[in-house]
Order: sequence, then C-alpha cells, then structure tokens
Amino acid sequence: MDAYAGQMLYADLTAGKIRIEPTPADLKRNYLGGRGFGIRLLTDMVDPRTDPLGTKNILVFAAGPLTGTGVALGSRYEVTTLSPLTGTATSANSGGVFGWKMKKAGFDAVVVSGKAKKPVYLLLDDGKAEIRGAEALWGKTVSETTDEIIREHGDERIRAACIGPAGERLVRFACIVNEKTRAAGRGGCGAVMGAKNLKAIAARGEKKVAVADEQNWSAEKEKIKKKIEENGIEKALHTYGTAVLVNIINENYIHPTRNFQTAHFPSAEKLSGEEIARSILKKPKGCFACIVQCGRVHEFDGETGEGPEYESDWAFGADCGVDDLKAVTRANNLCNDYGLDTISTGSTIACLMEMAEKGYVKDPIRFGDAAGMLDLVKKIAFRNGIGDELAEGSYRFAAKYGHAELSMSVKQQELPAYDPRGLQGHGLAYATSVRGGDHVYGYMVSPEVLGAPEKLDPYVTKGKPGWVKIFQDLTAAIDASGMCLFSSFALGADDYAALVSAATGMKYDSAGLLTCGERIWNLQKMYNIRRGFGKKDDTLPDRFLKDPLQEGAPKGQVWQREALLDEYYTLRGWDREGRPTAAKVKELGL
Repeated sequence: MDAYAGQMLYADLTAGKIRIEPTPADLKRNYLGGRGFGIRLLTDMVDPRTDPLGTKNILVFAAGPLTGTGVALGSRYEVTTLSPLTGTATSANSGGVFGWKMKKAGFDAVVVSGKAKKPVYLLLDDGKAEIRGAEALWGKTVSETTDEIIREHGDERIRAACIGPAGERLVRFACIVNEKTRAAGRGGCGAVMGAKNLKAIAARGEKKVAVADEQNWSAEKEKIKKKIEENGIEKALHTYGTAVLVNIINENYIHPTRNFQTAHFPSAEKLSGEEIARSILKKPKGCFACIVQCGRVHEFDGETGEGPEYESDWAFGADCGVDDLKAVTRANNLCNDYGLDTISTGSTIACLMEMAEKGYVKDPIRFGDAAGMLDLVKKIAFRNGIGDELAEGSYRFAAKYGHAELSMSVKQQELPAYDPRGLQGHGLAYATSVRGGDHVYGYMVSPEVLGAPEKLDPYVTKGKPGWVKIFQDLTAAIDASGMCLFSSFALGADDYAALVSAATGMKYDSAGLLTCGERIWNLQKMYNIRRGFGKKDDTLPDRFLKDPLQEGAPKGQVWQREALLDEYYTLRGWDREGRPTAAKVKELGL
C-alpha cells in the first residue's frame, strides 16, 4: 500500500497489442507521478527528432500518488507528449473524475504509441485493458462520444477522456476532454490523439487506492482541509469561480484587451464572476474530492453547460473585444464539445481580428463581433474556410501573412490572460516556460497580484527570478503529485511533502519535494534543447518589450527581459545560454 495503483499500461496501436508492467520504484521515487512520469517516459522513449503528429510520438496519461486518495483537491491527471503547436515536450493537466477512475481501474499511467489503422478507443477495466473499435464514434462530439461509451457498457460509473472533431482534424491546439467539460487543454494533445486514430480512453474499476501510513495520513488530510477551508482565495473561488479574477485583473490594468493592444477592458464587469453568479449560475461544481467547487454549472435560454473559467471568459471576452456574457459562454461550450483549447482558440481569433482591422488580411471580422467569433470557433474545429488556416495557431497564421509579431505567443503557444508588462515576475515565467506560453507552470500572479504567500511589487525585477524558480519547481511537483494547483493558495511545500510522505511511505521534506520538481523541470528543458530550443526562445513578443502600457498604475511599463533572464539562468545552475551545466545535471541525477 503506497497510494499507487502499481501498474502501467503500454498500448501499441500499430501492432494492436497491449502489455501491463509494474510501476517502477525509481520512477516513483524520482518523479512521483503525473507530469513527472510523463516527462521521464517521453524523454526515454521518443527521439527528439520525432514529428509530434507522426507515429513515433507517444501520449502518456498519468495520475499522481495523491490522485483519488480522497485528500481535498486530489483529482488531477496529466497528459504528456510532443506538442504539435510548439514542438516542445509538453503536458496538459485535467481534473474531474477520470484520474481517480484510471487508478481504480488499476493503472498509474497509460502509454500510447503507434497509430491504429482504424479509429479505436482503449478500455481500462479493473486491472485489465483492451483496444476496441471506435469507427462508430469517429466524427462525434465530446458529449456524444461520452454518452455513447456509457451506453455501450451500460455503466454510469465509467468515465472517458476523449477528443472531438478538432482532434480528429489535427487542429494544432485541440484538447482532450473528460466528463464533457474538463480539459487537458494546452499544447495540442488532442491532435496527437487524433493522429493516432485514438478517439477515447474509458476507465472503470473497483481497485482501492490505499495509503502507506493511515494514521499520519488522516492527520495531514484534516490539517490541509482546514487550511483550504479557511483560505480567503479558496472561499472566493467557491463563491464566484475562477472568473472572480476578471474585475481584480482589470482593475490592476493587466487584463489583456483586443489582442493585448491595451490592458484594460471598460466593460469587463459584464463578464465577471460576480455577474456570472448573478445571471447564469445554476450551481457550483467540483472535481473528485473537491471542497472548493470552483466549477460553474450555468443555465440560460434553455442551454446548460459548465463554465466559463477565467481564461475562457477572457479569451472570448476582452481579448476579442466582446462583452456579451452569453456569447462568451456559448463559445466556451462549443470548445468543450468540439475539443478545442479555449485560450488558443480565442487568442487566435483575436490575432485575426487585429490583422483584419489593420488590413493585413481580407476578412470582415472585427473586435466586438460576437456572432463572427462564434462562427470562427466552428470553422476552426472543422477546418472550414479560413478556419483551416487558424487551426494552425496564431503564430503560423500571422507569419503566413508576414506579421508574426501580432501573434501573442511564446514558443508559438498563445499567452493567457495577464499582461506581462505589469507583472515582471509573471512575464519571466511566460518567457521561460518549458511548454510555451503558459500561466500554470509558474503562477506568479499569486504573489504579484493576490498576495499569496506574500505581496510582491509587480513592477520591480529585483528578487523575481528566485520567486519564479521556486514557483516553477513547486508547480512541477504539485502536478506530479496529483493535486490541484489551486491548493497552493492555501498550502506550502511542507504540506505537500507531508502528504506525499504519508501516502507513499517515501520520506520527503520540502527541500526534497522541490528537488523532485526541479528534476522534472530540468529534464523537460534539456529535451527541448535537443529539439532546437535556446535562449532566443526565452522571450516575449516585441509588443511587450517595446510598447509601454498607456493606462493605470502600470503606465509606462514594458517587460524587462535583460534584467531578469541572466539572473534566472544563474539561479537555475544553467550557463549564459540557458543550458543546464554538467554540475546541475549530476546534482539532479539526470
């Protein structure tokens, strides 16, 4: 009993064969699970020269040791692969119930390789697995696929992670969706799944997830439950969902508007968490074992769904100049059903809007056009008309028309909903993210805006590289553990170390846990270097380096790359080009 299921499934779709092996002890010790398992397996198994959409790429679905244990916010699983959007080693995190069901089915990880001749899905069933035909599912939406798998097995307990039409059509930012609304969203994992003719993974089983030290586990579980319940940010998330951030970020003049041309949206209040709660919220909803329940089940005009989350709210709202909450929510729901990353979808449409307004492309779309935006979501998912070009992502699209500078992306992945000119530390986290433009690999908004664990001046650079490194390493460890990142508003490294120790029987202190996260980060970085990435890629679009903000407290601010990057590399134990030194590689056992 060590909180692990004890088995890993390897599915070779080309050969149509599966094999089951014990979960290696050294993998548990050095990489914990989740993102750690995925990065280790990817770098071991996939040649860096591999085409992300080719048969030699793999997909790793991995839970963490805390997934499904019943600890508050312990529900997450990670999908790791080579990204067709960025070319980096990437991972995408999702919650809901699927991660727990995968462990109850008897598996810590599922490694998918090759390509099936015809559409298939994987069934994980109480310690066994099989490859099943999915030709009848191909072409169906996420909700239709999910319902059909449940009907086929006559079992409401079964859970599926699947792709929609966008993944089938290899949209470079297609995602994988479980329970119809929970997405492993970023980097195009859904396109890799589609390239393998894999429609879904379904899981059911009654395996018990048992911890190593029940007495200490119970005490630690209660302690962190209390910390989460008493934390003010967690309470706000329950009341207003993640869109509680809309007004906060907007009031700080860092809410990207109209493709990051400005950072304040005058009508942001119409899209806020408060307005969602007032007008369309039916009830809060949480993932497995969640006591926060930040999810928003909505209902309006006869429609029901879940969301929008803050990032989706922003991507289809302020970034596209749209202040119609119903239109934003419908765009969110379409992405869920088609299997599209909302951040990249909304940001790519915003890029088109700016290019159209400036006359760089001939298209009638303009900022604020809610109906045109909704139409483009559908066109992207099915690669119809201009949607076929947009399905390649904003960078490839903008570069095709000679204006790559209008893609607000890092390593070709679209940036999320915080303007880095007013957040020096968060900008560094964007630039150095090993999966491309990203906020959850190092959420510096927490100290720079929300004051957790302490309030930092967002406009200064001093001390920020050290904070970014700690946040990135801790996040990697949290993703490996199977905990939700939102737990970090209330918990620190000591809390996670104590939980992992009690659950697994492997003794961790906070330093050991952070070292595990650092190992994951450096391995992902080293692999990306072998893919051709370097210091030139650890930067932001010129807009953030050269065009100061013009409003509010951050007026006059640009992102200060030179003041941040060299110090960050030094703290990481990397050379001046951002490459891990031999000493660092040895220290981490890589």
